[in-house]
Amino acid sequence: MQSIGMEYLESRLMFGMVPGLESTRALCTALGNPEKKFRSIHVVGTNGKGSTSYYLAGVLQAHGFKTGLYVSPHLVSLRERIRIDDVPIPAEDLGRLLLQVKAAAESTAVEPTFFEVLTLVAFLYYAEQGVDVAVLEAGMGGRLDSTAVAGGEIAVVTSIGLEHTEVLGPTESAILREKMGVVGVARECACGKTFVLGGLSDVLLAEARGYAAALGCKCIVPVIRGDIVLPNLGRHYIENASLSLVAAAQFINVAHPAGTINGAINYDDSLALRTLATRSWAGRMQLLAGPDGRIRVILDGAHNSHAVRRLVETLREYYPGKKFHCLFGALKDKDVGEMLKLMAPHVARWHITRTPYPRFRELADLRNEMQALGLYVASEGELSREYLNEVLAACDADKLNDSPLLITGSLYMIGASIELLKGDFAELAFFRGLEPTTNEHR
Repeated sequence: MQSIGMEYLESRLMFGMVPGLESTRALCTALGNPEKKFRSIHVVGTNGKGSTSYYLAGVLQAHGFKTGLYVSPHLVSLRERIRIDDVPIPAEDLGRLLLQVKAAAESTAVEPTFFEVLTLVAFLYYAEQGVDVAVLEAGMGGRLDSTAVAGGEIAVVTSIGLEHTEVLGPTESAILREKMGVVGVARECACGKTFVLGGLSDVLLAEARGYAAALGCKCIVPVIRGDIVLPNLGRHYIENASLSLVAAAQFINVAHPAGTINGAINYDDSLALRTLATRSWAGRMQLLAGPDGRIRVILDGAHNSHAVRRLVETLREYYPGKKFHCLFGALKDKDVGEMLKLMAPHVARWHITRTPYPRFRELADLRNEMQALGLYVASEGELSREYLNEVLAACDADKLNDSPLLITGSLYMIGASIELLKGDFAELAFFRGLEPTTNEHR
């Protein structure tokens, strides 16, 4: 049953990304509208959606809510995308619910996309498991993203930048409206809902307030907290965690009447802060410590120039004056030259790699890019346990640069590295027992 379900899911890849809610709505109706059987909170934005969703789900769970979390892409296994109280959907349930969606699609003559199928599986799973609330990370945009049919009462906007302009619009203003449209574009659908707004310029913030007012929605602009401690390094994660705290407080204190979910619960800020101190969003400025407590690896999926700038800012702040052995790999469509130039002042030795994924840049191409910039390649090899051990040994042996190994570049490589390292580091225990799943559908 599981293999048949996965075959059906993989058959959806041919449809790519198709913005629109018609297919999802039709299938929700055929499946008994599972999206209406739990409360939901939307998280939209250009960057920071995953960590914000993860932090928010953890805070809600700590307050006693049975909490669903829907995120993408995955790093190791498809099951990561659909969780309840930090536990991935069991393989048997995933296979069973995929077949349920398949049957509904065939009976309604609908051809859903890969992401739409997974969204429907998440809705079904959260409904049958009786979650109190689901935190739903949008895949692309908001207004036409399949997660929008859940009609959440809170929408968190993490940031706005130019992305998918052919679908979302040519300007940041257009993209902002598309993402805020996750609550509905008609006043009768959106009225009374709340936006939590972060990472916006003054101009975009004014536009967001005007758009929300026209819909009858409230806006909250959080202050970036100075008392948040996170396992993930970087100010941008503090910013995302600040959004999650405000969204959690709004949901707990305002968005549900006392007694409708777990009785009357008050938001507890000290509990929320203690929870965040334990929430390590995997593969993003994540520190891996050895048995002696020494940090041996930094994992960061800095897969484009924008992300590399944040990585460099964080290294300057937390490791001033340090240089790192860096295991690096990237996809063919990335501006590798710009990424390398930004990182070069912080790298002592370059080690380059690739995974079998077809879109990965070949080692010879990457070596040529680096040589053109005057960067020396200390080692190269296909990503494997043997090569990773070799790079870790070289890092440990370099007494002039007493720094952790920095593994960065493609998220595909981060996922493959986690699969290889998950038995060695307690910080990766979540991934133990998860079977690797291809990620060609990011």
